[in-house]
Amino acid sequence: MSTTKTIQSALISVFDKTGLEPIVKQLHKQNATIYSTGGTEEFIKNLGIPVIPVEDITTFPEILGGRVKTLHPKIFGGILNRQDNQTDVEQMEQFDIPQIDLVIVDLYPFEKTVASGANETDVIEKIDIGGISLIRAAAKNFKDTVIVPSVAEYELFLGMIIEGNGATTIEQRKYLATRAFHVSSNYDTAIFNYFNTEDTYYKESIANGQVLRYGENPHQKGFFFGDFDAMFTKLHGKELSYNNLLDVDAAVNLIAEFKDNDPTFAILKHNNACGLATRKSMFAAYLAALDCDPTSAFGGVLMANGEIDMITALEINNLFCEVVIAPSYGDGAVQILQQKKNRIILVINDVPLPQRQVRTCLNGLLVQDKNNITDTKEHLKNVTNTVPTEQEIEDLLFASKICKNTKSNTIVFAKNGTLIASGTGQTSRVDALKQAIEKAETFGFDLHGAVMASDAFFPFPDCVEIAHHAGITAVIQPGGSIKDELSINYCNENNVAMVFTGTRHFKH
Repeated sequence: MSTTKTIQSALISVFDKTGLEPIVKQLHKQNATIYSTGGTEEFIKNLGIPVIPVEDITTFPEILGGRVKTLHPKIFGGILNRQDNQTDVEQMEQFDIPQIDLVIVDLYPFEKTVASGANETDVIEKIDIGGISLIRAAAKNFKDTVIVPSVAEYELFLGMIIEGNGATTIEQRKYLATRAFHVSSNYDTAIFNYFNTEDTYYKESIANGQVLRYGENPHQKGFFFGDFDAMFTKLHGKELSYNNLLDVDAAVNLIAEFKDNDPTFAILKHNNACGLATRKSMFAAYLAALDCDPTSAFGGVLMANGEIDMITALEINNLFCEVVIAPSYGDGAVQILQQKKNRIILVINDVPLPQRQVRTCLNGLLVQDKNNITDTKEHLKNVTNTVPTEQEIEDLLFASKICKNTKSNTIVFAKNGTLIASGTGQTSRVDALKQAIEKAETFGFDLHGAVMASDAFFPFPDCVEIAHHAGITAVIQPGGSIKDELSINYCNENNVAMVFTGTRHFKH
């Protein structure tokens, strides 16, 4: 039997009719019999094209306010029959079941209804029953039946039948069946997640994916699953790489900590901040951020918490950087930044971000709540005789925000709203501290009067002692070590201020 099938009959029952008209006209041109229901039937009639109501096949009316339309043996028999199975052929004739070669469905918009904030009754009514059943039936029987499972496949299918003069190949039908099960599984996952209240159940389905040039390294395949275009408007530049996306993610999370602050500019490399500063103007903030570590800034990702104006863009243009991100750009700024053809320029949109973090681990997944605690003045507990000044408190909170978004173990130095240096991703806190001191000295920063932040407690007083000798005058840390008193005592003996927050900020 030929694996190429000519469409002689079609059942069409869709929610979204955008793009449906040319398909219906093409099917009519190819003399296909068209069956339909409700609003879709009316739509086809208004095109002046003959259409047979499903009720004429089932001899049963649409009931329960439209909840039951197509759930009938004569419909599903027409879709599921195996044309090379003699028993199926005989039963089709015995029960007068019409052959259905094509099914076109577009499901009720369940996810959009949930996102709109609709009440539970309205949400429940948008759980499609007949449509999802038609999709699964036609996809299962792809050897004989064509399934078009959503509006996203309308254009693709139209091209197929125009090119094939109403016929489809087994490869095309199997591909559409794959798309159909993608649609149905995504739909069921969305419904499950709406109802689910059990933390130990995890299901995720992302409908849109993107092939990247490669993964973390050129020999690795890479993909991004998510709606990048909803989050960013891309104004210029090459396609983002896997590593670009990781750095952009790190930048977004870091700058979110400074959303309501004065102009703040961050420069990141390998997911960590190598420069960050808050000033009265974005121009001054950028220059201060760049001074933190101009060596690491080369090839980095840059992000501002406010508009990048022309004068700032002129300075940025002197630096080779992969990505520039801002909520807006002043007159002429984009034109300046576009002078480097590969530089990626993004406008970040205000969209909600996932509140859970997921990563592969062993033969499964680790899932956790996002770290949404940002240390504030109200969280600080003075544990030393010396109390930090108002400027030191500002710098301590500034450093803590950076620390929270830096790979552990980490130590961060800050002074006057500027990242001075950090030790990142070290196996011991002492090593992170020594790395930060060395970096500060390399770039000529004076640590006298600077503050220090740590992502976790100090088990011994060695870190505060080393920091004090380097010039640090105030420290912020979670506290919680059984030997906290050793660090507190050292600070008291040497007039160093220290505050506890009670919150650890590990980031692995």
